[in-house]
Amino acid sequence: MIEKVSLFLSKKDFFNFFLLCCILLCISLGLEYYNYKQLTKFDSQLVNATVLKQYTKTKYKKGKLKTYQVLKLKSDRGCTFYTTASTKLKDIKYKHITMEIWAGKVDFYDYMHSFYSFSKIIEVHPDKSYKTQLNSLINEQHKYKDISLVYQALFTAKQLPLELQKIFSSLGISHLIAISGFHLGVLSGILFFLIKYPYKFLQKRYFPYRSLKVDTFIIISISLLVYLLFLDTPPSLLRAFVMLLIGFLLYDRGLKIVSMQTLFLTIVLILVIFPRLYFSIGFWLSIAGVFYIFLFLLHYKDRSKIWQFLMLPLWLYFTMLPYSIIIFGNFSIYHPLSIIWTGLFTLFYPIGIFLHLIGYGNLLDPILSLLMHLETHTVKIVVDLKFLFIEMGLSLLALYQRIFMYLLLMYLGGFFIYAINNVT
Repeated sequence: MIEKVSLFLSKKDFFNFFLLCCILLCISLGLEYYNYKQLTKFDSQLVNATVLKQYTKTKYKKGKLKTYQVLKLKSDRGCTFYTTASTKLKDIKYKHITMEIWAGKVDFYDYMHSFYSFSKIIEVHPDKSYKTQLNSLINEQHKYKDISLVYQALFTAKQLPLELQKIFSSLGISHLIAISGFHLGVLSGILFFLIKYPYKFLQKRYFPYRSLKVDTFIIISISLLVYLLFLDTPPSLLRAFVMLLIGFLLYDRGLKIVSMQTLFLTIVLILVIFPRLYFSIGFWLSIAGVFYIFLFLLHYKDRSKIWQFLMLPLWLYFTMLPYSIIIFGNFSIYHPLSIIWTGLFTLFYPIGIFLHLIGYGNLLDPILSLLMHLETHTVKIVVDLKFLFIEMGLSLLALYQRIFMYLLLMYLGGFFIYAINNVT
């Protein structure tokens, strides 16, 4: 059997890769800086943007209670910003609007991350996008709005209202609702089985000289790229797509796929081309998930496939638990059951897609409704960020010594017990 080789065989290979990344990063930052200068050239600027969130906020200001609306928007050029509006403003969530914003004093760091700006809405455009039309078709198949919104989040990456986000966060299944690499993997599997046999039939008769493996991958990649662009490239999905491309290229050339080197290559390439993702929590959470999968396979690669299949969901739950609690804070007695629900979701997701395609998307509504209306008795757990850094440190050390793998497992077990004690 031919042994897989590493990507970088010499210091020269690594230097050439580093030089390429520096060039790409300079180009990416140059384009972003040009857009930044265009936005801040004058005190005010007309901007076309999509409303991502709209919610009411109340606070005391100078001894008086003030109520207003907060809008989170994403401009057509990619920057994310916040603004405020009167409580009289109607619901314009997910609408595409033209507005005048006063961003003349925004610095480049805030531009890359997110910033606040005073604004004035000029026009709310009628929404005739394909995504809106698809969401309307989904909505027609469901009696209850909340369930319709869940499917819209699953299929079109529409952001859920804060109330629903809290419910799924308490159940530990936020990662299933927000489109990520997990969904891309399921879609890849579906596409593979839909394409493989018809293509194989045609290949044998008309073009036997073609590679089934390569052509199938090209068709799947193009399909996923179209879907990625349709969804406006969510960070976690972008990471998964780039890793899919890199993984196949390495596999096709006999290089290692499941390695930290592959993950490192993916992170670097994505960040030098899309530097805004450096500030994306969703992106880093998806990277953490892949890191722990690779760490698990690194230490337990000699175990049977069945053992790996059974233990990997448990491992992922415990390793991602500190991230979930420290970042989101919601926990309930049902949270550990997300291990089971994650496994069942691999069936629920493709079945849900099929049922919506044939017009019977409401058939699974009772199951989803039961899950959404559980009495979770959610508690808010506040944990200092330093405890997450401890896990990160043990995880990095576990790459080199197995003893740190055991220490990491003990640490995660203690973290889980602490979380459970807060709800019992």
